[in-house]
Amino acid sequence: MNKLLDLKKEDIYQKKIFLRADLDVPVKNREVGDSTRLNAWYPTLEYLLKNQAKVFIAGHLGRPAGIDEKLSLKPVAEWIKKELELHNDLKEVQVGEFKAWELTGNVFVLENLRFFKEEEENNPDFSQKLAALAQLYVNDAFASSHRAHASIVGITKFLPSYAGLRLVKEVEELSNVLNNPKRPLVVILGGAKIETKLPLVEKMHQFADYVLVGGEIAENDKVLLKVQHEKITGKKSALILSELNEGMTDTTLKSVENFIQISQTAQTIVWNGPLGIIEDPKNTATLEMAKELVKINAYIIVGGGDTVAFLKKNNLLDKFSFASVGGGAMLEFLSGIKLPGLLSLEEKQ
Repeated sequence: MNKLLDLKKEDIYQKKIFLRADLDVPVKNREVGDSTRLNAWYPTLEYLLKNQAKVFIAGHLGRPAGIDEKLSLKPVAEWIKKELELHNDLKEVQVGEFKAWELTGNVFVLENLRFFKEEEENNPDFSQKLAALAQLYVNDAFASSHRAHASIVGITKFLPSYAGLRLVKEVEELSNVLNNPKRPLVVILGGAKIETKLPLVEKMHQFADYVLVGGEIAENDKVLLKVQHEKITGKKSALILSELNEGMTDTTLKSVENFIQISQTAQTIVWNGPLGIIEDPKNTATLEMAKELVKINAYIIVGGGDTVAFLKKNNLLDKFSFASVGGGAMLEFLSGIKLPGLLSLEEKQ
């Protein structure tokens, strides 16, 4: 890919900035449960404010079908207010055609953009309404950059557009693994979203030396995965599928041992998705896998919201080389797919 237009090279002093951020975080009892994604882009906000910019922060939460108060971004606005060490109450305001919260005269948080169907439709009129709020656009939402939505792609047609600090870091780290990984390279895939992961497994075979598939997707799609693997010609990785326990809720510890033995031979490891239903304390496969992986002398990237939140909860996240904020976006990037949100930020040659 061409080089991303770098935020630091642009004169942002006292400009109005539309900051597309990763705001899709767990919210429980109207409070942010895990702030990993918010912490990732927060330095970009600090950098903009240091340059006296006026910032309109926007993003989405969940998959609402229209306005849904349970998926309001107000708890995220409260989190940002706390990080900025502000003690005033949130002030609800109208910004252009959008409901928002005013934190200071220079910081606003827009309500969930997915309350509007035009966001996911990448509607040009909607994109233009978003663009009308600012003079520059900054994308620091890597986790959403595989979506061709209005606030990711459409808006870039109307404003000078740049990559945020975290987005640049994500692309640098993942590009190193994609283009010049130290081998052997092991990819570990888990979780339940087979519809997003199965199409990527084939591409992973030409990228990785081993593809280890655990959790629900390994059990439910064994035949599909094996057939797909057999169809691949030329270079392809070894495919190892885990077994599930009797309750079909967790990868067996025997399968975890097999995964660890293979991983111990690796120089680079990519892990995306838990190996079982991690909400059940009886399911220990994901935790055992994590504890053993951090002992390996390899470059290890972890990603996927559930996986990252679990590792953070168990005080293991900072023991990995890099934690990507992307789930599907991370896998698509490593599969060689051009992400729409990144294409729209590239320097034109």
